[in-house]
Amino acid sequence: MRIQDTKTGKLVEFKPINEGEIGMYVCGPTVYDLGHLGHGRSAVSFDLMRRYFMYKGYKVKFVSNYTDIDDKMINRAKEKGITVEQLANEIIPEYIKDYTALGVLTPDVSPKATDKDSIAEMIKIIEKLEKKGHTYVLDDGVYFDVKTFKEYGEFSRQKLEDLKVGARIDVKEDKKNPYDFVLWKFKKDGEPAWASPWGEGRPGWHIECSAMSFVHLGEKFDIHGGGLDLVFPHHECEVAQSLCAFGPDAFAKYWMHNGFINIDNEKMSKSLGNFFTLRNVFEKYDPKVVRFMFLQTHYRNPINFSFDLLEQSKAGLERIRNFVRGLKVGYEDLSKNTDEIPAVKITVDAEHEKKGFEQYMDNDFDVSGALGVVFDLLKTVNGLRDAKKLTQKDIGQAEKFLKDVDKVLGVIFEEQKDLDDEIKALIKQREEARKSKDFAMSDKIRDELKAKGIELDDTPNGTIWKRI
Repeated sequence: MRIQDTKTGKLVEFKPINEGEIGMYVCGPTVYDLGHLGHGRSAVSFDLMRRYFMYKGYKVKFVSNYTDIDDKMINRAKEKGITVEQLANEIIPEYIKDYTALGVLTPDVSPKATDKDSIAEMIKIIEKLEKKGHTYVLDDGVYFDVKTFKEYGEFSRQKLEDLKVGARIDVKEDKKNPYDFVLWKFKKDGEPAWASPWGEGRPGWHIECSAMSFVHLGEKFDIHGGGLDLVFPHHECEVAQSLCAFGPDAFAKYWMHNGFINIDNEKMSKSLGNFFTLRNVFEKYDPKVVRFMFLQTHYRNPINFSFDLLEQSKAGLERIRNFVRGLKVGYEDLSKNTDEIPAVKITVDAEHEKKGFEQYMDNDFDVSGALGVVFDLLKTVNGLRDAKKLTQKDIGQAEKFLKDVDKVLGVIFEEQKDLDDEIKALIKQREEARKSKDFAMSDKIRDELKAKGIELDDTPNGTIWKRI
């Protein structure tokens, strides 16, 4: 299995630190507002990886944090007239709701930056850095001196002299170097603060993830992930402070990053007015359609979002789901054909199909190629059906393959509740009306079922239903 490692910039063979086990840490959101498409894309990308590792038999410990203290949190809490803690408690459940709707598995651990053990570990790491001569103190906090880590900039492949101050690099004239970053910010009036050897204050952004990953995964773990926008400065700074604190062989073995969400070929941004929250999109589209849209593009490539793209994804997912709904409909008599079919013919073999699926997924999670295997299966089954050569064994193998790969994809099989007796009776009445060619009654019952949230689709092989 090969993955793209951001640290080396190469496609490398994946070998976990401990055989059969994988530790993953993914940078989560800053919880000052509802999640947007970019958050959803990252969550789905790493959920796909986690699911595939589990599918392959690995025991995965998946950690994804919440940043619940920073300038944005403080400013938004002031705007709303509530505490930062209250804001976090208000927003975190909304992320959980949206991610659950997207089919994202719940992390094994979801630490917050303000957790007691998180803060304690941050202070320990800063103390280690201080003892090794990597820090200095200014009037507003404790800073990391990047000149003490000669490899600074190598992770993101940048030269210090080319780095631009501003944007995500704090501007402060009395820093030793413009790109030095704060580890501990001293307390300001009205801001949350914790006791430390340097005085009351709060952590800087970068120190949070180094501490939380250490607490829950140890000094060395397999994969650290996040959005492409985090490569610099966030992950560059994480690498610097972590290696300086724990040693050159510590921290993440592999680094992985998902691509941006663009809107009409421009990066999604509130300032550009092209910003969509997940909740905005869910108002118009099934969250699983949104997940399918994310899956159709390789995780490292940008997605040029549009509602046309969502419509295409909706149609593609519906094609697969309709196939599943109709897989067993009207095929009861096909088992009679088993002995009549020539010995040499196309058949459906779940294990063969799985090998094709895995070949793509083992190549840096090429899910778009893996989905091609799924659609090829649909063509094969439909071709056999049209030729009257589809057997019950083929149907069983197709269903087995789809159920196996949906443990990874998480979009094919819907959670369908059993129909109540009244609905079942109406569907049966409609079938009888169609057989007797009472089309007026058939249409009437169809409309009645639709009003009850059940849509029927009459196929050449029989009628299938779905909830709407």
